[in-house]
Amino acid sequence: MKLLFFCLIALGIAAFVALGISEDSGYVLIGYDVWTFESSLALFVLALVILFSGMYMALRIVDNLLSAPDKMRSWSSRYSAKRARKALNRGLLELSEGDWKGAEKHLLRLADHSETPLLNYLAAARSAQQQHAYDRRDHYLQLAHSCMPTADVAVGLTQAELQMAHEQQEQALATLQHLRSIAPHHTQVLKLLKTLYEQLGDWIHLRELLPELRKRNVIGEDELEALEINVYKALLGKAAADDDRARLLQSWEEIPRKRHTNEALVVCYAQHLMQRGRNDQARDLVFDAMRKQWSEALIELYGHIESSEPSKQLSTAEGWLSRKADDAILLLTLGRLCLRCKLWGKARNYFESSLNIGASSTTYRELGVLLEQLEEPKKAMESYRAGLELHVETPTLNLDSPVTAANKESVVEESIQQLEQSA
Repeated sequence: MKLLFFCLIALGIAAFVALGISEDSGYVLIGYDVWTFESSLALFVLALVILFSGMYMALRIVDNLLSAPDKMRSWSSRYSAKRARKALNRGLLELSEGDWKGAEKHLLRLADHSETPLLNYLAAARSAQQQHAYDRRDHYLQLAHSCMPTADVAVGLTQAELQMAHEQQEQALATLQHLRSIAPHHTQVLKLLKTLYEQLGDWIHLRELLPELRKRNVIGEDELEALEINVYKALLGKAAADDDRARLLQSWEEIPRKRHTNEALVVCYAQHLMQRGRNDQARDLVFDAMRKQWSEALIELYGHIESSEPSKQLSTAEGWLSRKADDAILLLTLGRLCLRCKLWGKARNYFESSLNIGASSTTYRELGVLLEQLEEPKKAMESYRAGLELHVETPTLNLDSPVTAANKESVVEESIQQLEQSA
């Protein structure tokens, strides 16, 4: 289209010149020494055009000859890059399809000519990992770093992920610690560190990481809170296993004060205190927590604490009736505390009231134990039976051995027979 446009312009100019020449062709006279040259203006202009065109074409030919090697190299580079892109695409496709060997072959085939060799080597490292070729994997990671030294974080993250997948936890820890030294606020580095510390059970370092996880929004708030609770529970368990009796209290004091009312942490700490025989301390801990929040888990735990003052403990629990008199767990706890105080009749009333509100196999069992002490074996067996019928459930459907009403009844009968023999 452009050529046609220029031709039309050239024809227009030629026509205009021809009209001018037809009226007066003019002439050109050139003299040099004894030589003279005389010609019409039109012929002279035509000669100049032909001479200029010839010189231009000659220069273009020479320029093309001189630049031919560079053009060949450029064409070869473009052709190789195109082949490298095809090889990369094929390798990534094979990697996603699980053809690890084929993926490794195509990813490395033209990696030197690839526009993104970093991607080739990182993907090849993943392929080698799947083939358990860990030496080749590490070699590809080195090549990835060599081709782009500024991609330290990308290469390091891939290396850490692969090491963790291969359970090379010490190597992964060293890799992530190096990454954190060069990118201390990188979200993915922090996330992998969190996962690795959980796998290693390194709760101390994980606790130190919690503020950074929250500040950088590495994980959701709910997940972070659950992680925090698990960390503190693990640290309490580690302290409880220590022979130093003061270590458990110190570990509890190191937990932020706002978490001292958390149900899971209070239950965990109270259980460790009970295991160490500090029942009065566990009782006071649960009581303080109950003053701030209502918790059935704490109420049930309160009934298991064997304090030095069971009557005082019972009186405290009965004070909670004003808050929730129709709570089945609270009535069960009161029944247990009455048993400890040897208030048999009162305990029976509490157990029966609890069952009226909500049937529970645990409450039936406690009532059965009490009825045996009251020398009412028949009613005790009935209570045990009712509790076992509640306890024997079918959580999942098993087609090989279906649980029917008949074999459920046989399970209950066998349990009753065992209880009768033990009685």
